[in-house]
Amino acid sequence: MFVKMTDAWCITCLVNERVAISTEPVQQPFAAHHVVYLKGDWTRQDPAISAFLREYGRDGVPLYVYYPRTRVSQSSCCKILTDNTVLDELSRG
Repeated sequence: MFVKMTDAWCITCLVNERVAISTEPVQQPFAAHHVVYLKGDWTRQDPAISAFLREYGRDGVPLYVYYPRTRVSQSSCCKILTDNTVLDELSRG
């Protein structure tokens, strides 16, 4: 499972979506590995999303958490992702 926490005003989130997450090189392995893709929209400061962010030591978005079968991996708060970053995490699981 790949969880993306984002909001409407997060430029980093929008860039990450465009250059890393929604690319064909990432979407193909997601489909091949049956990765469930979940999105949490924090635009209105949803308390449940705030609690999820705090579980990972975050006070804001973006937050990306990958739950492979064996471990949990997360990206840094404000890191720009690349398709290779996402694929590297997928290959480790």
